[in-house]
Amino acid sequence: MRIAILVEGRTERAFKPFLVAHLKVKLAGKMPKLDFVPCDGRVPTGKKLKRTVEILLSSGKQQADAVIALTDVYTGSKSPEFPSADDAKRKMSGWVGGEARFYPHVALHDFEAWLLPYWKKIQKITGSNKKSPGKIPEEVNHQKSPAYHLSEVFRTGERTRCNYIKTRDAGRILKDEDLTVAIEACAELRAFVDRIVSLS
Repeated sequence: MRIAILVEGRTERAFKPFLVAHLKVKLAGKMPKLDFVPCDGRVPTGKKLKRTVEILLSSGKQQADAVIALTDVYTGSKSPEFPSADDAKRKMSGWVGGEARFYPHVALHDFEAWLLPYWKKIQKITGSNKKSPGKIPEEVNHQKSPAYHLSEVFRTGERTRCNYIKTRDAGRILKDEDLTVAIEACAELRAFVDRIVSLS
């Protein structure tokens, strides 16, 4: 089983080894090949998404058995591309058409929501005593996305006082942590992981 996963950029790719480590335990002997396909900032929309999915499902040695699109959904922004997670999934499915091997998924409101369950680790790394921005990570937005909160705590922390760098710091936060913690706290992450498990 080969699954192509369309992601927005390098941050989600940095997440891959932690996802793979989690799945290897859960899917012992049934682990699929996961190909993370970065889209340089945004997962494509409309006809471009349809064409991208068609290519991934039909091209030679790297042909995928299934394609998952994973897009951020900034529902609290002034002009959101998608007003809700359900709207994003519905639109992506509509753009791709009746392709049964395509599965739309979202991160609310960005990938960093999946790091918020590790707030004690974030405090330890940064030397900050700033409180967690919310009990339910995927509900944190209110014009300040999870990525914004991480940038703020890294910038003001006693040990860091530097910018949060997604590709570096996501790995620092997740290192030696149990991904189950984030999966149980984040419904969209759980749906994404469950999709991979069910396809396998």
